[in-house]
Amino acid sequence: MVQQRSVAAVGRNETVVLVNGLWMPARVLTVLAWRLRRCGYDVRSFTYRSIACSLRENADLLQRFIDPLPATATHFVGYSLGGIVVHALFRYHPQQRPGRIVTLGSPHQGSRAAASVAQFSLGRRLLGKSLPALTPGEARSWPWPPRETGIIAGTRKLGIGCMLPGQTGLSDGTVRLVETQLADAKDRISFPVSHFGLLTSLKVAQAICRFLGTGRFRP
Repeated sequence: MVQQRSVAAVGRNETVVLVNGLWMPARVLTVLAWRLRRCGYDVRSFTYRSIACSLRENADLLQRFIDPLPATATHFVGYSLGGIVVHALFRYHPQQRPGRIVTLGSPHQGSRAAASVAQFSLGRRLLGKSLPALTPGEARSWPWPPRETGIIAGTRKLGIGCMLPGQTGLSDGTVRLVETQLADAKDRISFPVSHFGLLTSLKVAQAICRFLGTGRFRP
């Protein structure tokens, strides 16, 4: 199955743009990028200054990053805050090539963990200019772009969020399952992995490839 999708992806000249999360360099996306390339996609990793730049500024940087890409279709895979940056891209630069969107553990409804951290001055400095994007969620009032979108969430409670108050219900240890919800999503799926595990799980990568190729996570 993966080889068949690989041939189709190459034939259609499709690019997948990976967008990392808060505080993370692009190299954390290396394993996921390698697996998506095995599906036949041209994969590019976009990194941004999550603390020093605002959501609008990072959306503009992402637009400049994708402008020269030669692909006829561009898919986006946003990890954690990266999914919010992708949302902002379509908010401020709606004219994009065809493609699908997948978000991994993105707090579309705002992050209670970030809100807890932001109660302290050090926490606010750590979140920097990404604070409005996470608490209560700057992008929540924006319409979602008219793109087939898949939501992937983790349910293994392992991460810094476990040490913060109010982290009730299913979560990946950083982002609660309910915070990943998006009314306009075409499909959603969860895996028993932690927040960081979303980037390293083979099953997650396979689900991404399936959605990018068919618009569904399940066969």
